[in-house]
Amino acid sequence: MPKLFLTVCAWLLPGLLLAQDTTAGQEADQYLLVGTYTKKTSEGIYVYTFNTQTGAVKHVSTATGVDNPSYLAIAPDQQHVYSVNETGTERTGGVSAFLLDHASGQLQLLNKQPAGGEGPCYINTDQDGRHVLVGNYASGSLSVLPVQADGKVGPPLQTIQHTGSSVNKNRQEKPHVHCVEFSPDYRFLYVPDLGIDKVGIYQYTPEPPLMLQEANPSYVGLPPGSGPRHITFHPNGKWAYLIHELDGKVSAYRYDTGRLTPVQTVSTLPAGFKGVISGADIHVSPDGKFLYASNRGSLNNIVYYAIHPNSGKLQRKGQQSTGGKTPRNFMIDPSGHFLLAANQDTDNIVVFKRNTVTGALKPTGEEIKVSMPVCLKMVPVQQ
Repeated sequence: MPKLFLTVCAWLLPGLLLAQDTTAGQEADQYLLVGTYTKKTSEGIYVYTFNTQTGAVKHVSTATGVDNPSYLAIAPDQQHVYSVNETGTERTGGVSAFLLDHASGQLQLLNKQPAGGEGPCYINTDQDGRHVLVGNYASGSLSVLPVQADGKVGPPLQTIQHTGSSVNKNRQEKPHVHCVEFSPDYRFLYVPDLGIDKVGIYQYTPEPPLMLQEANPSYVGLPPGSGPRHITFHPNGKWAYLIHELDGKVSAYRYDTGRLTPVQTVSTLPAGFKGVISGADIHVSPDGKFLYASNRGSLNNIVYYAIHPNSGKLQRKGQQSTGGKTPRNFMIDPSGHFLLAANQDTDNIVVFKRNTVTGALKPTGEEIKVSMPVCLKMVPVQQ
């Protein structure tokens, strides 16, 4: 081989390697948004890039000037982001609207509005992004807020107040709305209420003044002391899964035109468990093959189940420590290859590789240090 050729290759190789490294750093295809409690050192909502091929995470921006943006919702246009401001009084509990700059990953605060209740803990948008819906935990109510043409939110148009209580006098002394989740066709809204052991069912229409009206039946009841928390739907639209905070169980339902028919209830707890029970979050893998549920309390783990392809019933397959304390929220990335667990009380988010055949989780070694993470959402980076 000619000496000149070898010399040129030796001279070019470092530059080629540097170019490859630079390109690899630009391969992130999702923005990861992290809602937090600002009680300690958190400054607001944190934005990272996430690479769905490698699981690599990199911080790009922080949206400040917003109190306790604990739960987030991404608008259908993927340009606007909404957060609750989870504070305990109606005067300060609210909703904030942001504009996401896809080029820079910066979030711009647009405006704030009252949430129509106390302690808003969950937020969602309808199919067309015309309204934002909020679950107010402390007051046991839910509200509908309009979205204006510029993405800002207006004052609440409708607020529904739940009533009642249940057997756990420390946690169920009154209603506590914990989630507002749409059916796959967006015709119905499901509202788990931890305080009254019911999942409220409402028909939804985007036309005011009454966008939410009680469905028939108007709720699904649970055994006293269950504490329903979050509900999620299977990708096929046929099944729904509900996690109970207070008894650590998961209920499976068959879904049909608003109606939920119970088919199974399983425990997320080990046999003979005597520790503190605190079920938290629940998600189905994008391929529809596995269900994942998180436990806080004494367990601090994620339990996973195989989903029967014909019945939707669950078969427990295993569990994985979340690598921290109080996994308030977790998410599976759009590729289905990674699961990210937000550990509220150890100020960290742990990235796991997900085995798509067995459902098992394995830490990747990637970890995000952020104060009191509560909610994880992803939105595709638009080039």
